[in-house]
Amino acid sequence: MEKPSIVLLEPTDLYNMLQQATVYSNLSDQNYLLLIDARKKHEYNESHVVTAKKAPKDKDGFFVVPYDAELECKQNVVVYDSNTSKQNEQGDAHDCANLLWETGSRNPVKILKGGYEEFSKLYPFLRTQKIIFMPREMDELKPYPTEMIPGFLYLGNWRQGNAPYIQKDLKIKGHINCCVEAETFFSEPGSHLLHLQVDDSNEADLYSQFQVACSFLDTHMAAGEAVLVFSNLGVSRSATIVIAYIIYHKKWTLKKAYQHVLKCCSSVRPNRGFIEQLSEWEAEVLGHKNTDISDPKF
Repeated sequence: MEKPSIVLLEPTDLYNMLQQATVYSNLSDQNYLLLIDARKKHEYNESHVVTAKKAPKDKDGFFVVPYDAELECKQNVVVYDSNTSKQNEQGDAHDCANLLWETGSRNPVKILKGGYEEFSKLYPFLRTQKIIFMPREMDELKPYPTEMIPGFLYLGNWRQGNAPYIQKDLKIKGHINCCVEAETFFSEPGSHLLHLQVDDSNEADLYSQFQVACSFLDTHMAAGEAVLVFSNLGVSRSATIVIAYIIYHKKWTLKKAYQHVLKCCSSVRPNRGFIEQLSEWEAEVLGHKNTDISDPKF
């Protein structure tokens, strides 16, 4: 089957792409992402998505490849204009994307669905007027929690769970704290806070907390309130709770739920004990085990 050259990218996928990190943000890796703004110059100057570069044009008004693009090295190449949609397969974003594909991108070029208008409406805090980011500034970028269910469920680490600007920007109204230590952003217990005091070890029991966590999340979903699930690093305990909820809420297999969470946040790594507990949870929710957890991918 022939590999597509141009694909549409959902806003939540670009949001998550911008949040990937290990010690530093993935954006500090010059080969990770080339984000191109294909709108008019005055629109770009007014505001654009953080780290986006203006698509250059020649004297005749045709797009040209940025001089430092190094397309063959880029893991992700993303283009946006004002409001690209599935119904619109022509326009600046498509013209620019086709050029980037034809001149050397080794991976499909992604076009942001809904363009800048939709993305900036959903994530206004990722707009900027800054044009040049120095290497140190890229290293110092502080990622937001990754988005597991758009506008509702987020996965993060302890710092993100306690950063006031993150709670404000993402409109977080509920926390599931999976750290042993009590978190500090919400100083008083209440319906907005669920504290699952569990160690990150193969012997620790999270299974008994899955239904409690799902009920907490269901309550906030019904109220239209966003929830952040976090643990110290945001890769094991909190990821396990998120996977458990997605199995429960979407009735997905463990494999499908795990793959979704891994796609949203490439650093998730639940420990072996938690994977086994998720397998038991899959059987409880779906009626039988569907996923072979002996697969090396787990």
